[in-house]
Amino acid sequence: MLKRSIGSNAAILALFALVTAGTLAVTQITTREPIERAIREAAAKALLEIIPIERHSNDLLVDTYPIPKQYWALLGLKQGGNINLAREGNDTIDAVIIPTVAPDGYSGPIRMLVGVNRDGTIAGVRVTNHAETPGLGDKVEVKKSDWILSFNGKSLEDPGRAMWKVEKDGGAFDQFTGATITPRAVVNQVRKVLDFVAEHQQEIFSAPVSKRAVEIDPAQSEQEND
Repeated sequence: MLKRSIGSNAAILALFALVTAGTLAVTQITTREPIERAIREAAAKALLEIIPIERHSNDLLVDTYPIPKQYWALLGLKQGGNINLAREGNDTIDAVIIPTVAPDGYSGPIRMLVGVNRDGTIAGVRVTNHAETPGLGDKVEVKKSDWILSFNGKSLEDPGRAMWKVEKDGGAFDQFTGATITPRAVVNQVRKVLDFVAEHQQEIFSAPVSKRAVEIDPAQSEQEND
């Protein structure tokens, strides 16, 4: 009788574990796609915030250049990524947008897009995904604070490579009141992107037109700007 009871309880526990595991698996599958889609949509929106439609005549979303695997670690990319190319007349690359991840945010990785002009100055920076503290670290979002706009126009020469730090560390960039780790992580990662572009400027800005790239129709551009 005791053995039968133990066997019955074991079967119930096994069934419960199986159902729980199945539920968790289904939850992960059903939530993963919406999360990934939200990240992609945020990135697409950020592209045109960094380099507005009037600054390029190609399709930023499809005219891309793959980042060589040996630079994934520098840019914080575990699964690689593509550089978005902004061309004038589908020929000269005027600016590029590079995906990067700061691994050392206060609450985890901070995903960003960094736009760099041909002359090495920053066209813009946008955070596309993070888990920083609301009211503190989330000021890296442009909708929460204009702090991220302080990178515009900066370069390795301005304010000088040694000054690419937050003020608390002796650098030129403000930190947030009560939050230093988040802005420190962002500043460091943006500088790494500038280092990467400076070292590979010729290769990046002479990238061929992507086979998938399609020139934006001028009429379509006007409609999008309306």
